[in-house]
Amino acid sequence: MNSPRELRRRIRSVSGTAQITRAMQMVAASKMRKAQEAALAGRPFVHMLYLIRREATSHMGDFSHPLLEVRQVRKRAVILIAADKGLCGPLNSNLFRLAAEFHPESTVFIAAGRKAAQFIARTHRQLAAEFEYGDTPTFPEARVIAGFARDLFLKREVDGVQVIGTRFVNTLTQQPLSLQFLPIGEINGLKIPGIEPEAEPSPDDTEFVFEPSPEVLFGYVLPAYLNIFMYQALLNAKASEQSARMVSMKNATDNAESLIKDLTLEYNKLRQGNITRELLEIAGGQAN
Repeated sequence: MNSPRELRRRIRSVSGTAQITRAMQMVAASKMRKAQEAALAGRPFVHMLYLIRREATSHMGDFSHPLLEVRQVRKRAVILIAADKGLCGPLNSNLFRLAAEFHPESTVFIAAGRKAAQFIARTHRQLAAEFEYGDTPTFPEARVIAGFARDLFLKREVDGVQVIGTRFVNTLTQQPLSLQFLPIGEINGLKIPGIEPEAEPSPDDTEFVFEPSPEVLFGYVLPAYLNIFMYQALLNAKASEQSARMVSMKNATDNAESLIKDLTLEYNKLRQGNITRELLEIAGGQAN
């Protein structure tokens, strides 16, 4: 049985932990709102860009672009987008479980976030590059990551690029996804995180005229599409991270408060029992 001193020490310790988790919950909640608004605000634009790209590539005729080239995959690059910090529930572990499915000898990793780089180093996998992105991801950060992966593909150092990230659904739900990044195509349907898949375009005989030329048009549209893809993936990752951390810290705070109540009840019962025993001893002494 615990002594009153031990119970008081445990109550103080758990109370200190609860103060820390409550503060982290409040910080995550303030960051979460901004991150969620950013992830949701860009979805209509990203959706429209996807429809434009899909319509254009389905009517491009005999023209071919290197970013659309489907090759036999001998070497693959995986862009792993994880959090910079822990304490966000199973968010990172779910992503790492997907990353572990790729064969380490035929896969090189591009890490986005400290936890992603730590996982790659811990599992002794090949790291091609490591990138950081802040609490508010910026388009230049996404453009650098997308450009590095695009260069690997165009130089034929890899035959395909996959993105492992998180799709933000709501505060309580974040879905880990493994999505094809390169070559650009329709293998997995719509591959922009946070946008619902659309039905495949119906075939028609409409003739499209590209001005000034298909080379110039697709040379601009396809890299821009990949940059926006990566930017939306970073926004979804950050919204998912802050949401998961807020929920995790709230659960930790609630558990700490529940434990404090149980310890306080046990302390009061023990204290009351000691007082009753002392009163009985006094009463017994007076009777003798």
